[in-house]
Amino acid sequence: MDWYSMTNARIELEIGLRIKNNRIKRNLTQLELANKVGISRVAISKIERGKGVTLSSLIGILRMLGLLQNIEYLFPEDEISPIEVIKLKGKKRKRASTKKK
Repeated sequence: MDWYSMTNARIELEIGLRIKNNRIKRNLTQLELANKVGISRVAISKIERGKGVTLSSLIGILRMLGLLQNIEYLFPEDEISPIEVIKLKGKKRKRASTKKK
């Protein structure tokens, strides 16, 4: 799937559909999932239709669907090579800033 060619709204819809499919696969109703996450059934319905989701709700949904570990794919930890460790030894990382003219 080419995520970059999709609009934000289309991506939200795709995420909602995937949440819905996983919920159904686990034989949960919207109300059951909502109760487990601590949000309303209407909120689950909106999320599944791509009508927005808060980060907190998304984390709760992923947790209840057993998909929380997938966040690792979104934001893998940066691994620093041994050579980089040697290069950085004794140097403090500076804050990113704009280039001076």
